Amino acid sequence: MYLQHFGLEKTPFSLTPDPRFLFLTPRHREALAALLFAVTERKGFMVMTGDAGTGKTTLVRKLLLSIPITCAQFSVIVNPAVNRSEFLECVLMDFGVENVPESKAMRLSLLKKFLLRAHSEGKTSVLVIDEAHLLTAELTDEIRLLSNFETSEQKLLQIILVGQNELNAVLNLESMRQVKQRVAIRMHIEPLPAPEVKRYLQTRWTRAAGRYPLPFSDDAIGLVARASGGIPRVINVVCDAALVNAYGIGSAIVGPRQIQEVLADLQIAPAVWKGGLDGTAAAMRAAPVRETAVTPNRAESASIGLKSLERYFPEKKTPMIFRIASWFGATQTATK
Repeated sequence: MYLQHFGLEKTPFSLTPDPRFLFLTPRHREALAALLFAVTERKGFMVMTGDAGTGKTTLVRKLLLSIPITCAQFSVIVNPAVNRSEFLECVLMDFGVENVPESKAMRLSLLKKFLLRAHSEGKTSVLVIDEAHLLTAELTDEIRLLSNFETSEQKLLQIILVGQNELNAVLNLESMRQVKQRVAIRMHIEPLPAPEVKRYLQTRWTRAAGRYPLPFSDDAIGLVARASGGIPRVINVVCDAALVNAYGIGSAIVGPRQIQEVLADLQIAPAVWKGGLDGTAAAMRAAPVRETAVTPNRAESASIGLKSLERYFPEKKTPMIFRIASWFGATQTATK
């Protein structure tokens, strides 16, 4: 609707978790590095939590795009509201298995053979469960049992649980202690700090190929930051609606009045910012805007992961760095 008006080629604030628009804060970089670490080192269980809309699903999609299909295969469950039998069927189907048998025993046997074949071919098999905070205790235990597929040296199935903050409460239950004991890595995604909101908007605007400067004033951005609490999804909703309104009145600038109108229409009340928001607009003006590559290639993606891994997992540096580097064809990066 407003693309031509603002000189855009793509919608900058779409709600679709598009990895091309992923904004990597230090915490997001750390999480991406941890995802790579969990997969390449076959750690078994990893848990990534965060408030709704903080970018967890986008990070998972970035992971899927970053690792070559010749090195890993993924089964991604986006709706875990199924029973135990249906869950196993979903896992097999998303791995690309056809003609899933009716018997659970046959399904388990088929999955084990499938994982062993992939292992013999040098592939890592990864099961990603999104919205994992919705898992029932019964289904969580079923997932734990799947982690028992292993050789004498390595896990055959790497499991990544991705969910909202409630997932931590579930895993901390006494009845979940067997699952909790198997979690090798835990990551938590935080909302954007106030000064990062402007960088977030500018990054998405640039990646949408905007020919004109970012139309949001600093005061408008400060108001977006306060109202959204730093949640990227809320930021996207507010900014997209504000662009529609600005287009409707023929304005090329989005100011605080347009943001206030959107907040009233969407019934979004200003959130309480943990770090305080006094002087937010001034902080926005002082914060330099840095832009990263729009579509980093695999070597560049590896570099992001390698640098973060060296920082956060120094004890695993040598073997893991070389494995990731070989996957991405970035051996020279790893040896510098």
